[in-house]
Amino acid sequence: MKVILTEKITKLGNIGDAVEVKTGFARNFLLPNGKAMRWTRENVALFEAKRAELVAREAAAKKEAESHVDAVKNAKLHMIRQAGDTGQLYGSVSSRDIARMLKDVANVTITSAQVLLGSPIKSIGAFDTKIALHPDVVVPVKVFVAQTQDEIDALVAGKVLTFGTKKVEEETTAEEEKPAEKPAEEKAAEEKAEESKAE
Repeated sequence: MKVILTEKITKLGNIGDAVEVKTGFARNFLLPNGKAMRWTRENVALFEAKRAELVAREAAAKKEAESHVDAVKNAKLHMIRQAGDTGQLYGSVSSRDIARMLKDVANVTITSAQVLLGSPIKSIGAFDTKIALHPDVVVPVKVFVAQTQDEIDALVAGKVLTFGTKKVEEETTAEEEKPAEKPAEEKAAEEKAEESKAE
């Protein structure tokens, strides 16, 4: 089906472009959302009459998107999820989850289609993705997924999480605490020795 785009659409075209698209895509997405109009001579004339208004609306949308760039860049996209021993999530983190979290932490409302995630996240770790606030305003973001806030803090600090090391970390901290007790015992022994010498 041939349509005239009424707004810029990534990988399809700019405002005013006449493009061939699949009928289902046009009927289910482009036409109902006002992103395009059927290509007819009447609609071409109608579009030309509205062109200035549509271009101004597109420029305003881009400007608004640019105003949210800092909020999106600084948003802490930290997701706490349950996972198995191998780090595989019970479930997944989808683009809808990221869009919802962005609304909560940065007060930026986007659709899940604007999260350029590709496939859902199914394991623990730090993941690079992009948020398309506008076809010309795409912001790279990092999504951190872990089982606890401590694990997220470790990921943010750039540490690599390997499963099973948590016990090792606990053991090393326990060993570090033991030497701290020893000098106190030695001090007490030294004090007793000094007391006995004084007697």
